[in-house]
Amino acid sequence: MSSAPTQEISKPHETVISVESEGNRMPPRARIMASAIDLFRQQGIKGVGVDAIAEAADSNKMTLYRHFGSKDDLICECLKQVSERREQIWRDLEATFPDNPLAQIRGWIEEAAECIFNDRRGCDLANAAVELKEANHPAFKVIVDAKKAHMDRLTDLCRQAGVKQAEQLADALMLLVEGARVCSQSAGAEGPQQQLKRACDAMIAAYSSD
Repeated sequence: MSSAPTQEISKPHETVISVESEGNRMPPRARIMASAIDLFRQQGIKGVGVDAIAEAADSNKMTLYRHFGSKDDLICECLKQVSERREQIWRDLEATFPDNPLAQIRGWIEEAAECIFNDRRGCDLANAAVELKEANHPAFKVIVDAKKAHMDRLTDLCRQAGVKQAEQLADALMLLVEGARVCSQSAGAEGPQQQLKRACDAMIAAYSSD
């Protein structure tokens, strides 16, 4: 299989919503969610209280609870927004490389590598899963559903690309990407994650040779 052509795609994960720059043009709910996502990424979900979120959003607790019944509800909505941004990446790849599933897979790997190399804070969904240890926390369903949708999309593209063992290739690629995220947080800038794209290329070649 040939490599994908180099094309520029939009990257939703790079879009930083600034409450300060947008000011009052953003509605209260959007300001609260933007502030919560930013604070959760910087300090961790359990390290941030609703007072800090309301203050960062230039709002107050009454308004926060009017839009979100609890902090847990806010966490779930933030994770849903993160998941939607990831889905937008797939839609952008599909628009950039129509009818070329292998190019879309390679584009996803390229996007993931760029994110891993430039942002060592890791995956918001995975970080939330680690931090929220309560098995019955409502955010777990959001995380599981988002990860499943992500895997289903990747598996379907592998299948469309003509890979006989599509599920196994999708699993292998996801393991490489998720492992690279962990390495970027623990092994330093020159850690094994630097080999991510090469390892993914080798994995694709191995499964495509059947």
